Formats: sequence, structure tokens, C-alpha cells
Amino acid sequence: MTNRLRHKLLRRLQLRESWVIFFVVGFIMMNFPFLQIFNKPGAIFGYPLMFLYFYLGWAFSIVVIYVFTLAVSHTADKSPENPKP
Repeated sequence: MTNRLRHKLLRRLQLRESWVIFFVVGFIMMNFPFLQIFNKPGAIFGYPLMFLYFYLGWAFSIVVIYVFTLAVSHTADKSPENPKP
């Protein structure tokens, strides 16, 4: 079950549109409306909200890029080798 789900997820992430969507979402998340939402004087565990927003967003983007690279390497492993003439 998990292998089939993993294969389906990796196949879906191969779409070029997914790359564009994640880029646009990341760009939007670093602009005015979202930055203003987290620019508050409050803190969680002693860390300002803006600090947590940037670092958790950064960590999430690294995870997304890692999953995308897994999808690309997954397709590279399955594609037949075509030697160039």
C-alpha cells in the first residue's frame, strides 16, 4: 500500500506545473500580506513569530525540494538509456 502511494505521489510531482505552483506559492509567502501577518510582537517558546515563520518556511521549502529531487531521480532510474549517436 505505501509503495503504491509513494509511486503515485512521485509520479504526480513530476509534472512541471507542480514546480511552478510551489515556486509561486513560495514567492507569495515572502511578500507583504503574509509577512504582515507574522510581524507581531508575540513570541512562541521565546522566539519571535517572524523568526519562526522564516525558518520553518525555509525548512519546509528544503523538504519540498528534496521530494522533487526524489521524483526526478525516480524517473531517471526508470527511463531507458538512450545513447546519443
